[in-house]
Amino acid sequence: MFKGSIVAMVTPFKDDKVDENTLKDLVEFYIKNSTSALVPCGTTGESATLTYEEHDRVIEVVIQQSKGRIPVIAGTGSNSTQEAIILTQHAERVGANASLQVAPYYNRPTQKGLYEHFKAISESVKIPIVLYNIASRTGVNIEPETIAKLAKDCKNIAGVKEASGSLEQMARIKMLCPEEFCLLSGEDALTLPALSIGASGVISVVANIVPRDVANLVSEFQKGNLEKAGNLHYQLMPLIKAMFVETNPIPLKTAMGLLKMCRPDLRLPLCSMSDENLAKLKKALRDYGLLE
Repeated sequence: MFKGSIVAMVTPFKDDKVDENTLKDLVEFYIKNSTSALVPCGTTGESATLTYEEHDRVIEVVIQQSKGRIPVIAGTGSNSTQEAIILTQHAERVGANASLQVAPYYNRPTQKGLYEHFKAISESVKIPIVLYNIASRTGVNIEPETIAKLAKDCKNIAGVKEASGSLEQMARIKMLCPEEFCLLSGEDALTLPALSIGASGVISVVANIVPRDVANLVSEFQKGNLEKAGNLHYQLMPLIKAMFVETNPIPLKTAMGLLKMCRPDLRLPLCSMSDENLAKLKKALRDYGLLE
């Protein structure tokens, strides 16, 4: 269902408010550069520090600006099942094509709790649900067996953004889930390996600044041009590494500021980069040819 290069969008700020004009410009930039879908209000979009009103508004703006040209997968997860349902129902009302649901963070539910959480959300809406597994941030791993049970029992749980960092886990998901269940890489560095074991695409951080290159990587692989896909993978790797030299989206937003794509403004507790890491980021941008 979902494939290709899907951009995990930043939320641009100006004077500590959402910069809607820049957000609209970014939507246009990604669509013009072969992006397959957009994810507002995920980790990269600083969803944890958006107010409920801002969260809803960012999703509305991205849907309105995209005008149905590509799907919008709205980040509407929460560690509260009821809050996730409210956010997801709003996203459905305003026209989101799907919802990205992160595993509940901090409260560390059991696998049964995860199952009940996602099942309740899926039953509250009709749009497809994409699970988001990132134990490094949430403190809990959605086991492949739990994902498979959800895929079997909940007709609109359609895929998973897998950011465990484990190709073995991704392979188990492919083995256990229905053929139509969508596996998406959640880590830029693993996009090519993930494609090789059956992923249909990536929800990408680095595609914020080089959307066409990430789209081309996936496209060349899917066309069977493995050498071209491999070359793009290795070309992207230093830039990908620089995007995670500090907590995402700190380096990404800093890079976008340097490239005049949006202001580099972050919300506390995220803060500006150290001088040492900023130098590494600038070098990676120069080496890639993005910065003079």
